[in-house]
Amino acid sequence: MSPEVVGFAIVLLASVMLLGKYVRVKVPFVQKLLLPSAIIAGFIGLIVGPQVIGRLGEPLGWAWLEDGGLLTSGIVDIWAELPGLLISVVFATLFLGSRIPSPVRVAKLVGPQLSIGVAYGSGQYVVGILLGLLVLSPLLGVDPVFGALIEIAFEGGHGTAAGMQPAFEDMGIPEATDLALAIATVGLVSGIVIGIAVINWGVRTGRTRVIKNVSEQSKSELRGLYSDDERVSTGRMTSRPGSIEPLTLHVAVVGLAIIIGWLILEGLIWIENQLWGLPGSVWSEEGLTLLGYVPLFPLAMIGGVIIQVILDRTGNTSLLDHETMKRIQGLSLDILIVAALATISLDVIASYWETFLILSIAGILFCATILVYFTPRIIPEFWLERGIADFGQSMGVTATGLALLRVADPDDESPALEAFGYKQLFFEPFFGGGLITALSIPLMVATGSVYIVLIPMAVLFIASLVAGRIYYKGVRSGRWSGPPAKVDEVT
Repeated sequence: MSPEVVGFAIVLLASVMLLGKYVRVKVPFVQKLLLPSAIIAGFIGLIVGPQVIGRLGEPLGWAWLEDGGLLTSGIVDIWAELPGLLISVVFATLFLGSRIPSPVRVAKLVGPQLSIGVAYGSGQYVVGILLGLLVLSPLLGVDPVFGALIEIAFEGGHGTAAGMQPAFEDMGIPEATDLALAIATVGLVSGIVIGIAVINWGVRTGRTRVIKNVSEQSKSELRGLYSDDERVSTGRMTSRPGSIEPLTLHVAVVGLAIIIGWLILEGLIWIENQLWGLPGSVWSEEGLTLLGYVPLFPLAMIGGVIIQVILDRTGNTSLLDHETMKRIQGLSLDILIVAALATISLDVIASYWETFLILSIAGILFCATILVYFTPRIIPEFWLERGIADFGQSMGVTATGLALLRVADPDDESPALEAFGYKQLFFEPFFGGGLITALSIPLMVATGSVYIVLIPMAVLFIASLVAGRIYYKGVRSGRWSGPPAKVDEVT
């Protein structure tokens, strides 16, 4: 692949992203759905690429369309490689630039929030794998491991779905990537629609503590822009440009976090090869590959945590700025989503349309049930404000949850944002792209049994709901104190 083709592919991707933003600004229907511009751009890329317009070349007699549609096969190939690279950047930045708080302090606030989050993550595995065993496998002949795609797509989102592509290919199930991306799109859109509907229902029935009516969003909010009078934090300068540009410093640290993650992964693979990975190893005569299927991105996140802990312990926390890290993360995630959606295979979705529909509908119903039925029985105060963020995250990405939270609590009057942020410290390393997400399907493929994931996730799901109920009853009875109620302090 020539450098000119690589460069043009990146420039063309940027142009498609700009076109996606233009559609968001100009089309009212798209604005009402609160669709991110990256999702719109991804669909535009899909339409102009080989999967849609490219298929019109033969019937129309336009041979030039058959090689990638309005794109070329070379550009499509480059775009297809980007998600697997950029997902490590997204996860490496999660905890960089933000001091990691004391676990004791976090635990006092995060209890019920973590119960709900774990219930979403573990429950999606339970529902999906059970459907795989009871429906997908006997009726459709589909491997029940595909049931795990609900958590990978809904909780993990487009980034995780695309980032798992190398692992899926190594395990001989490359079609899982396209299915996961399609399910992730359904989850994100339905999560926003259902989330807004639940907030409106909560306002009408008096279940919201902060807002008493849902005001119309401003024109700038619908267009996804900031008005002239809004002041938004864009980060701070942590180094003098004369020495090193601050953005360069932050990108360099992200690269170091990914290198640390890669070293950890290579070390784990080496240990596995010595113990059970290779034929004739200490614990296995035939050899069993497990860690070799683990993608890099969850280890890149651990690399970021290691760097941040070192900075905290050495008094250099201010060297990095979390807002700048979020901008790097946002750029990487936008490019990742556009590239992943634009290169999705419609043939795979058509071949597995029954599986796609079953898993999508089951995931939506499960998440909606957790929000409406279980959340008010686990979170004693501000249940809708605190629960809506986890619901949005469980069906899309963290940004979806925060967007819904901003509708339910626009001025941060409840403890929802703080509790959600602390929960991420415990939740992200495992679910939604963490170690459990990365290991679940490799474990099932390597052992040949889905029960190695189903049973622990079922136990964890039940335990999270039970623990949440115990906390709820303790607060309601007055034995324990819940988190501070900001709205009471304001009033």
